[in-house]
Order: sequence, then structure tokens, then C-alpha cells
Amino acid sequence: MKETSVIRSWHHRPAHVFVPNTAYLVTVGTLHRQHHFREREHLQLLQAELFTAAAYKWDLQAWALFSNHYHFIAFAPADATTLRHMLQRFHSGTARAINRIDATPGRQVWFQFWDTCLTHEASYYARLNYVHHNAVHHRVVAVTEQYEFCSAAWFAEHAESAFYRRVHSYGYDRIKIRDDF
Repeated sequence: MKETSVIRSWHHRPAHVFVPNTAYLVTVGTLHRQHHFREREHLQLLQAELFTAAAYKWDLQAWALFSNHYHFIAFAPADATTLRHMLQRFHSGTARAINRIDATPGRQVWFQFWDTCLTHEASYYARLNYVHHNAVHHRVVAVTEQYEFCSAAWFAEHAESAFYRRVHSYGYDRIKIRDDF
């Protein structure tokens, strides 16, 4: 059976291209780059909600969560178009929760998302390394494994050593990722 991509027309360009069983890098920022998730408890809420995305069968590979944006890499299921629905559920749930905490019902928390379909092995490894080092990039911590709301420590502990070394051998300083938060 031949796998095909599905292109949906969205309100912004470029169009989102959904390819089954392929890795994606997803970046999302808050509206106006507001720091709604400054507190540890807020980031814990965000991380717990992200982990529930498994219900949509997206295989989470890496994540980095911050007060005003996040990145994750995941492998798409057979129906890759579920990304939009997964993010809608994730965003509505976290927005309602943070708005309840801040006593700001109805406030828009999230902006649009940017996704990159990672079709080349080198792109996947470089972006995996980028996501793991994102807390250092944003000067949140000096050592990437020290940041609690990122997969770097989990990756260092659980990845096979050869795979860990391979991912870390890929440079990420020249890749273009929307990360001006």
C-alpha cells in the first residue's frame, strides 16, 4: 500500500503537510509571547498534559517546555492529520487550567503552531539534539540534563549509548527553527 501525504489548506502559509509514520518537529508559542507558565507547577501541568497526547498515537521522542513556548518531536501515526486535533485538545485543556489558576477565564493562551516534517535522518538527529539542548539555548540551565521540563535527562539515562552519541554528534547551531521566544 502506497503512503501518501495529506495537504490541508490552513489560514497561514506554508500549508501543513501530513505524512504518516514520519517524525515531526512541532513548535508552539503563547499569544504575544506571554509567559503564562512561569511557575514550576504550571510547567508540570503542561508536561502532564503533553504526555496524554499518547491517546492520539503520536510517539513522543523529545520535548522542551518553557514559560511561553514549547517544542516536541514525535512520530506520526497512520493518520498524521490528527496532529491538529491533538494540539487543539492539549491547548484547550492547558489554557483552561492556567486561566483557572490566573482567574482569567476566556483568555487566549496559545498562538498557532509550526511543524516540520523530518524526512531525512540527519534532520531528525540534529533537531532531536536541538530540542534536548533548548534549555541551554534559552539560558535556563547550564547543563541540559538539569532542566526538568525537557527530555534530555530521560534521553541520557535511557538511550543506548551508541544512539546517544550519534544524536549528540549532529550539530544544531545552523538549523532553522522558529525559536525567537
